[in-house]
Amino acid sequence: MIMARGFDLLLMLTSSQPLQDIFFCPEESNFYSYCIESLVLNHSNSAKSIVEFGSGDGSPVINSLLRVRYPGVVHGFEINSLACEVAKSKIEAYGLTNKYIIHNSSLFDSTKLPADYLISNPPYLPAKDNKLYQPLLYGGIDGISLTKELLSLNFENVLLMVSSYSNPEGLIDYAITKGYSTANFKVSPLEFGYYSSDPKVQQRIKELQAQSRAFYFKNIYLLAGVLFTKQKETVDLSTELLQIMTSLSC
Repeated sequence: MIMARGFDLLLMLTSSQPLQDIFFCPEESNFYSYCIESLVLNHSNSAKSIVEFGSGDGSPVINSLLRVRYPGVVHGFEINSLACEVAKSKIEAYGLTNKYIIHNSSLFDSTKLPADYLISNPPYLPAKDNKLYQPLLYGGIDGISLTKELLSLNFENVLLMVSSYSNPEGLIDYAITKGYSTANFKVSPLEFGYYSSDPKVQQRIKELQAQSRAFYFKNIYLLAGVLFTKQKETVDLSTELLQIMTSLSC
């Protein structure tokens, strides 16, 4: 039974959809799933609700819910209708319809749901405009526009994926101005993939690097899962996070 479940999870991380239709990057999705488990689900026995921005095909949260017993409900918001259809199909196949509910709408246009956590692997590709391989992955001129908007929603706890080539210092400083401290984080090196290798994205990353706002080495960058919180008793690890995220240089 365990072997069958593992094989099913492997199949779930493959995609028959074009990369331009639905976000697909197994390495990044697996790391996001790991961050959800280690930074949120394993510490949320009393949490009743989690809100997710940008659910994609649902694989990261589905994988996490299959591995960790979470007593509450995850409400995912995704504007890509095709991705929503795929996510709902997977959720039904794994018997999680009462644990993971996908809304085909923008979180920003929806009534704010009461939730203990907001989680997201938000669009963080920096570019001059959104005419990219996958326009929905556009994160603004420095890659953190949508991430900053999420922090402005004022959830008490927010798990966000943060890229070292998308102005990490600017994002951490913004979080501090919104009353957040860095409670915990996980970091993983990743290679530039299909989406981040878009020529317009690469050009903008080089410009940000020249301004000391993007940090990478050859084809490697750092991706961090960061748990921001407004809980006052938390030790703030913002300085330590920033030291790591700015450690790579060409």
